[in-house]
Amino acid sequence: MPRLQADADPALWVPVTESFGFRGRRHRKAAIRMLLSQAGTAVGASARPGSGVAAWAVSQAAPFLMRKAAGRVLVWVWKADPELVVVMAQIQAATPQLRTARAMMPMEYDDTKDFRNPYLGSGEKLEMPLPADPRTPPFATYTWDTGTHFVTLTAVCPDRERFGTVIGSVDDLARTLRVVDDLELGESPTVLRIEPGGGPR
Repeated sequence: MPRLQADADPALWVPVTESFGFRGRRHRKAAIRMLLSQAGTAVGASARPGSGVAAWAVSQAAPFLMRKAAGRVLVWVWKADPELVVVMAQIQAATPQLRTARAMMPMEYDDTKDFRNPYLGSGEKLEMPLPADPRTPPFATYTWDTGTHFVTLTAVCPDRERFGTVIGSVDDLARTLRVVDDLELGESPTVLRIEPGGGPR
């Protein structure tokens, strides 16, 4: 099963998906709160009393949900300020339904530019520092189509003034993203694996 790996700079990023229990709880809560807030504002919802409790409850379950996702989802927050930016990477099977949904996205999402990753090749980057809807926080989305899967990385920053100060570091993180799989030798008759330096002499 394909999964994601990345080399996030530990001086800049805290991996939410690898924190359990009390360890990393502050960063988990910040990431979940930002993701919940983004989802709420997208549908015009206002903040409700108790939303912080909801973020805390979800943050406790998040690591286990991420572990169940088996590396198909990775999340980080900015180490110096967990409220500043959250980054989520995911891999999804490129089903006809998903391709159709992507083709039907609003025209503003067509304003992409090329973005190259040494592992995934040429992809697309959509940077929205000032979304048309003021309820939508600044974000950037990076997408690669491997043929069988879509790999995406999305960064959300609620601070429009500081978005530009972190996007370069998000670019650096996006360039380290790669896909690995757990296929064992002999597991698939259609895949030939050659041991490094192997072969008869």
